Amino acid sequence: MAWRGTLSRSVKEIRVLFCQSSPASAAAREFVKKNYGDIKSRNPSLPFLVRECSGVQPQLWARYEMGVERCVNLDGLTEAQIDKKLEELAKAGEPAKAK
Repeated sequence: MAWRGTLSRSVKEIRVLFCQSSPASAAAREFVKKNYGDIKSRNPSLPFLVRECSGVQPQLWARYEMGVERCVNLDGLTEAQIDKKLEELAKAGEPAKAK
């Protein structure tokens, strides 16, 4: 999970949306509960927004440079799969390396 330490270099904002009571959002709620502190301690200036809304499908949003955003649906994913999706979103925002 070394990528978590460099998250703020590739992503400008993270948003997690989920329902407070829906079974579909259970893994997203647990992911935030278990990982929010670690991610914020490694990236204190990175906005990590948690949005609860009744009936909403769980989603993970990443905002990159120039306002570009990508969204991943988290419905049916486990905590480990959500972590992997966040890693993929982080890597998608990494600057292209010169060849």
